[in-house]
Amino acid sequence: MHTPPPPWPTPAQKPPTGARRRWDRPALAACAVAALVVGLMSPANTSQQAWGLSASVGYGCAALVALRSSRVWARTPALIAVTGALVAPLLYLTVIGKAQMEVGVVERAADLLFSSGTPYNSEPRAIADFNPYLPGMTLFGIPHLLFGDSLFAGARLWFVVGFVAAMVGAMRVLADRRRTGLCWLTACPVVALPLAIGGVDPPVIGLMCLALAFADRGNAGRAGLVLGLAATLKWTAWPAVPVVVALLAVRRGKRAALSCGATAAGIAAFSVLPAVLVYVAAFYENAVLYPLGLGPTASSAQSPLLGHLIISLVPHGQSVTLALIALSAMAVGASLLVRPPRSSVAAADRLALGLALAIALSPATRVGYAIYPVVLLAWPRFVIGTPEEEPVTDRQILDCTEPSPCRGAEVRSPARPGT
Repeated sequence: MHTPPPPWPTPAQKPPTGARRRWDRPALAACAVAALVVGLMSPANTSQQAWGLSASVGYGCAALVALRSSRVWARTPALIAVTGALVAPLLYLTVIGKAQMEVGVVERAADLLFSSGTPYNSEPRAIADFNPYLPGMTLFGIPHLLFGDSLFAGARLWFVVGFVAAMVGAMRVLADRRRTGLCWLTACPVVALPLAIGGVDPPVIGLMCLALAFADRGNAGRAGLVLGLAATLKWTAWPAVPVVVALLAVRRGKRAALSCGATAAGIAAFSVLPAVLVYVAAFYENAVLYPLGLGPTASSAQSPLLGHLIISLVPHGQSVTLALIALSAMAVGASLLVRPPRSSVAAADRLALGLALAIALSPATRVGYAIYPVVLLAWPRFVIGTPEEEPVTDRQILDCTEPSPCRGAEVRSPARPGT
């Protein structure tokens, strides 16, 4: 009688530890060089300079430790990289009170909300007066409103807490215990830099990943709830709604898709509409015109990407970029109808493509927005697998009597036995 293969690699099948981790040494070395370049080329006494110098040391030390092939040291390079690229600069910048401008914008938005009923300045003049975020982002500034300049009240710290909580929650939803993958993702320069200096995007992308995790498990209600929360923070979360809805329509049916979309839309409307109704002009000028670069004051988000170059070099460049963004959105939307994603990884890839196009074509954008496509492309592959893989249930494993039906079980990760 043929004995079915186990659903996880046997010791003889497992690749050597050194072979599994060959990629980390050149990757850490490249990160160290990139961080050093950021530190040396940034203006003096800026948060970017502090991050670059600290992160370059952390990545360099992690690369040296990664030269060891012992299993005992397998997680140590990731922990060292996180310490040098996130923990150390975050603590240092918090103590000296230096942060990205977004931190002050969110904290002032909380003050405005409780004093005037709207988080938007009715007469913004300088760049720091504008609040380009949606009303939900104001929640991160409430601790500062309540406790002042205390060490644990700054919005930057709560951005980090929001990101980590959402990502850990996504891993728990998927019953994934590979914490090292999350460490590597957090240590990535594109993620560690905004976390350390106070970027607002990490909690947004964290909630988007959590929504994808719930969608992967077929929980339409919770996926819609999380998508709605993300949509109350920033416009960049809104493209995730049709992608997740399309995924649920394929895997769970139209009822689940409609439930998810209705929940997300209801939460977003409940958050945004009061701010619009209190002062329409202030919302429009702050949260619509300014982030699109169409207001009288130029946005601080300026990078030499395609949208900015079109505005600078092409007549009527603003209209051209808006038309290109609309066309790219229509193309991605059409792809959801013609060929909807059938796995969470495919949905994340489709969302990454749409956001990458919007970031590249937007007239007011930053290279730092690359956190969206980078996390969407990397994170699902850490915890879900490739688009061709489907979860193998205990019943499928027990029912296998021949080698061929067990092909799906042979690709199971070592972290999955017993689930």
